[in-house]
Amino acid sequence: MEVAAIKEFIEQRLDGGKMFLIEINCSPANEIEVVVDSDERVDIDSLVELSRAVEEAFDREVEDYELTVISAGIGQPLKVLRQYQKLIGLPVEVLLTDSTKILATLTAADEQGITLSYTKRVAVEGKKRKEEVEVNESYSFEQIKWTKEYLDFK
Repeated sequence: MEVAAIKEFIEQRLDGGKMFLIEINCSPANEIEVVVDSDERVDIDSLVELSRAVEEAFDREVEDYELTVISAGIGQPLKVLRQYQKLIGLPVEVLLTDSTKILATLTAADEQGITLSYTKRVAVEGKKRKEEVEVNESYSFEQIKWTKEYLDFK
């Protein structure tokens, strides 16, 4: 199955809407998984509608395939810029490539990277104990191993 054709079809179908494409995975057995997200909540009806549109556009009689259309899961790493932008102002968990884990509020996201706001314990000159200070730090996407929405169940 031609993944590029499916990707182009879905992107055109979703263009300008609240839903957006995250990724398409295709196995050697033509099992196609389409992952989408939305600026709001993804409802089952939208997923079914998208699945039917793809099935109508790509005839299974020509090339047999299995199609699954799902929404990006909670707790899954973010993959596209629009997911980051959707979470601005919300808590995220970030693992950097140097294995540093940060729990912070996402304050900005663009093509270069993200900006996080969080409390950090730092040594203050003249004091024995470290003090907590609010910091805003920017990270390029090359410095980030993964970012996930943080859900506090307390």
